[in-house]
Amino acid sequence: MKDRTARLVSGALGSAILMIALVGVMWAVEVVDYVEDGRLDRYGIVAHEPDGLTGIVFAPFLHAGFGHLMANSVPLLILGFVAAIRGIGRFLAASLVIIVVSGLGVWFTSPPNTLTIGASGLVFGYFGFVVARGLFDRRALDIVLGVVVAVLYYSILWGALPSQPGISWQGHLFGLIGGVLAAWLLRRRAS
Repeated sequence: MKDRTARLVSGALGSAILMIALVGVMWAVEVVDYVEDGRLDRYGIVAHEPDGLTGIVFAPFLHAGFGHLMANSVPLLILGFVAAIRGIGRFLAASLVIIVVSGLGVWFTSPPNTLTIGASGLVFGYFGFVVARGLFDRRALDIVLGVVVAVLYYSILWGALPSQPGISWQGHLFGLIGGVLAAWLLRRRAS
């Protein structure tokens, strides 16, 4: 029992440090983008353009101003923390799956030449990952965390539907799909 508690505390501490660093990098990038008059934003995902595929890697770190970044920061910190609590390796693998699925979904389904930036795909992906991890892994803690996250954040699911001009529902929807896919791919295998 002591060993399990120590692992959980260690995982929580590592998760917190990782998420603070990740969001810190996003804030640093936004400060540079602000100083450069938004020039970094062009490195986001440009739909249907082959050169726009490189934006899949950069888009989660770019935001359309500090308001956009603030709107993503708190849910990213909370959901990312919960997603990373079971291990940094699984978290990084899940993040990669979410970024690729969300980015490709945006690239294929957004109107041609649409520029998409922001960490919303990660936010929706971590939501999907945490909820689905409880279903796939069937560990008591993961089920409880999944239920708590689903209850507290269920309203974000409306963001995965086309509703507001200028908001990438595609990034939200495919981020959510990427999170569920990551939970399935990284599930604990029965022995």
